[in-house]
Amino acid sequence: MSKKNIITVLDIGTNEIKALSGFLNSEKEKLDFEVIGYAKEKSFGVRNGIIIDATRVTEIIFSLIKKIEEETSKRIESVYANINGSHISCSLSKSLISVSRADRKISEEDVERAIQAAKNFFPSANKEILDIFPKEFIVDGEKGIKEVVGMEGTRLETEVMIIHSFSPHFKILTKTILDSSLQINDLIPSPLASAEAVLTEQEKELGVLVLDIGAGTTGFSVFKEGDLEDIGVFPVGSGHITNDIACCLKIDIDTAEKLKIEFGSCIKEKNNNNKKIKIEGEEPLIFSQKELVDIIEARVSEIFDFINKELKKNSLEKLPGGVVLTGGGANLKGIKEIAKKQLNLPVRIGMHKNFSSLPNDLSLSVLCGLILLGSELEKNAETLNLFKKIKKLFKVFIP
Repeated sequence: MSKKNIITVLDIGTNEIKALSGFLNSEKEKLDFEVIGYAKEKSFGVRNGIIIDATRVTEIIFSLIKKIEEETSKRIESVYANINGSHISCSLSKSLISVSRADRKISEEDVERAIQAAKNFFPSANKEILDIFPKEFIVDGEKGIKEVVGMEGTRLETEVMIIHSFSPHFKILTKTILDSSLQINDLIPSPLASAEAVLTEQEKELGVLVLDIGAGTTGFSVFKEGDLEDIGVFPVGSGHITNDIACCLKIDIDTAEKLKIEFGSCIKEKNNNNKKIKIEGEEPLIFSQKELVDIIEARVSEIFDFINKELKKNSLEKLPGGVVLTGGGANLKGIKEIAKKQLNLPVRIGMHKNFSSLPNDLSLSVLCGLILLGSELEKNAETLNLFKKIKKLFKVFIP
C-alpha cells in the first residue's frame, strides 16, 4: 500500500464520535500506520451504541470530516465505520453441496457455493448479515478441515459463523453516514475492530477473550485456535458507572465523571476505606472512599457477570490466552484485579498496536482496528483484482 492510499475510518460511540485518516508507512521495518488526520467531538444522538437522532449524528460526522480535510488538504469520499449495540449477535449455519468437477477435486467455486448455501439457510427476517466466518469444512464425512481447495471428494459440508445486526438499526446507521456526503466501504462490528487492534496471533490461537468497555456498551469477542468463537455487545458501559455515582451521591453528571476519573477504583484499599474526600463548591460534597468503591464495584461486577454467563453458556471458560481489557472503561483503577477474581483467568490491559504516531489511549482501540481491517480488505481486493486480470490474460492464449 502506498502513501497515496489513505484510509479514513469513523468510530460512532456513545460518548464521542471520532474520525481518523492514515496510511501504511512502508518505509518502517515494522508494520506502522502514519496518522495524518484525527478529530473527535462529543457525541449527541447515540444511546448505548445505537443512533437515536440521525440528524445530529450526521452533523457531527460532517463536521469531523471537514476538520480532517482541512488538516490533510485531501478530499474524503468514503469511510470504514463501526456498527455497535446489543443488537449485534452471531449464529451458526450449515450447508451441504455436491462437488461439481468430474475429477472430484474441490474448487474455489465449490467453497463459495457451500458458504452461500449456509448464508441462504440463515433466517434473515429483520436481520442484516455483517460478516461470515467459515469454522470448518467436512469432506465425505471427514470433519475439522480448514483448507479444502484441491482435495478430492463428492460431498462438501461447511459450518459458518454469521455475524448479524437488527435491520432497522443497520439502515439508520447507513443512512446517517450517507447523508454526511460519504460512501461506505464497509461497516465493521466494534468488537471485531477492537480485537484486531489489541490481540496477537498467539493469543487468538491459544484462546482469548477481548472486552471493550466503552461509555454505553461493553463489546466482547472470543477466539480459539485462530477462529472467532463468539461475539456480542452488552448495553452497559462506563457511562453507567458515572450515572450511578451521580444518583447515589446526588451530584451532577460532570462532577460524577470527574470523581470517577480522579478517585474511582474497583477495589477497596485497607488503609483508605474510611478516608473522607471533600469536593469544594457551593454545597461542599463529603463522602468516603468506601462509598465510591462500592458504587463502582457493583456496576463493574455486573459487566463481568454478563460475560461469565456468556462464556459458560458456550463452554468457553477455559481460555489460556486470558482476558484482554480495552476501551476507556479499562482505565479504572483495580479493574484487572476484579476481572481476574470474577472470570478466573489471566488478565492484561490491551493497548492498540502499529500506531506509533497516536497517543496511548485505550479508547482508540476501535478506531485503530477499523483502519487495520480496512487496510487488509483493500489489500485483498487489490490481490483479487490482480488475479482476475492474470486469469483474463491467460484466457487470450487458450484456443
